[in-house]
Amino acid sequence: ASARRPVTAVPGPEYGEAMVTGLAALALCGFESVPPLAALHRIDVLVPRTRRLRSTRFVQVVRAAVPPRPLTRLGMPLAPVERALADAVASLTEAPAVRRLLTEAVRAGYCEPAAVVRELGAAKLLGRAHVVDAVEELLAEGRAVAEDRLYEMVRRHGLPEPLWNVDLCLPGGACLGGVDAYWPEQAVAVEICASAPRGERAGGSADREHLERLGVTVVRVAPGRLREAMAQQAVVVRTAMTAAEDREPAAYVVVLPR
Repeated sequence: ASARRPVTAVPGPEYGEAMVTGLAALALCGFESVPPLAALHRIDVLVPRTRRLRSTRFVQVVRAAVPPRPLTRLGMPLAPVERALADAVASLTEAPAVRRLLTEAVRAGYCEPAAVVRELGAAKLLGRAHVVDAVEELLAEGRAVAEDRLYEMVRRHGLPEPLWNVDLCLPGGACLGGVDAYWPEQAVAVEICASAPRGERAGGSADREHLERLGVTVVRVAPGRLREAMAQQAVVVRTAMTAAEDREPAAYVVVLPR
């Protein structure tokens, strides 16, 4: 997968003005699954709803009640990747093309799945069958990427090797949910808290309150934090493990592979 191309926020005067969006913006960001800019038949331009502009043969005007803060690449103001993705998906009717766009956005590190799902929901695209199927694959891809980052965090920052991807259960058999990493000696668990579509709670999520009443510390980390602040997240986990030395031993829980 290609590395994410650098984009930066455009300073004050350009905020809220016209910006390139859709496939053209993704092409300028360097998406490999998008045709080159010169090969596109039209360029989508996002403008405030109050602007009196009309679409032309080659430029399609897309209106926004509250325009996002643009990014810039090669001196060109662009819509944020997640907004550009939503505007691109709105014009696509083939599921493979949608899947390629969403997968590259996550795999190459342009944005997090939750941000993409929010934009697709705001654009009322989650009711389209081919988009729903692509979103399910997007979330699976995002979870796999986040898990890889969690493995990297443990090894790069010298944390003890945990039990990976386990369910925590009461001795009587009642399951308290799954966690992505668990250190039984310190009774510390880590769960990647990736968002499910439409705000639904992801299946298998650990019952944090119940586990903490049993003395198990559950650290929830967002995929974006693993990407942008891995060292800080490692400190949080290490601190939780150190704090375990000063508290009462946790109640016994059964650990089962998922």
